[in-house]
Amino acid sequence: MKIYSSAVAPNPRRVRIFLAEKEIQVPYEDVDISSAVNRKPEYRKNINPMGEVPVLELDDGTHIAESVAICRYFEELHPEPPLFGVGAKERALVEMWNRRMEFHVMLPVAQTFRNTSEFFKGRIAQVPEYGEVCRAAAEKIYTWLDEELATRRFIAGDRFTIADITALCAVDFGRVSKIRIQPEQKNLARWREEVSSRPSARA
Repeated sequence: MKIYSSAVAPNPRRVRIFLAEKEIQVPYEDVDISSAVNRKPEYRKNINPMGEVPVLELDDGTHIAESVAICRYFEELHPEPPLFGVGAKERALVEMWNRRMEFHVMLPVAQTFRNTSEFFKGRIAQVPEYGEVCRAAAEKIYTWLDEELATRRFIAGDRFTIADITALCAVDFGRVSKIRIQPEQKNLARWREEVSSRPSARA
């Protein structure tokens, strides 16, 4: 078993933090995404046809891509601590909040980077104007998230979950594109300070 990963991309970091929270050790094989190794035919054919990381390779040769799918696999094998919630209600709330963090925080942050960064120049079709639209959307959602965090300790409630992992990776990645928590967003800043101080955040 091993995980094809990248030290610089936010989605592989989600998996590393998740596994660190559960104290699970899995070998990582770094994929040089700066050289587009993940986009080459051999990688697409043998590892992931979508050309993305992370990918979990099982001992029987099965490849599981997508961060949440990988995390769910390990949650089933190692249910403690429960990072997807406990019981039907909490699991549903964690799922709801994790999807919100993916669609409304991670996605605009990522699209800002994809459409405005020199890293992708010449690699993909960039639309800088769209990137700026995404930047504005991310900044607006930070204000909303700050308001939400006035009522609870973590993203989905009183327990640290995968929703916090997704949000942390998104917020940290946003700084690459100069999307930052503002001084008046004290609840969001309090949350980030707490979750980023967890040992797993350094995974």
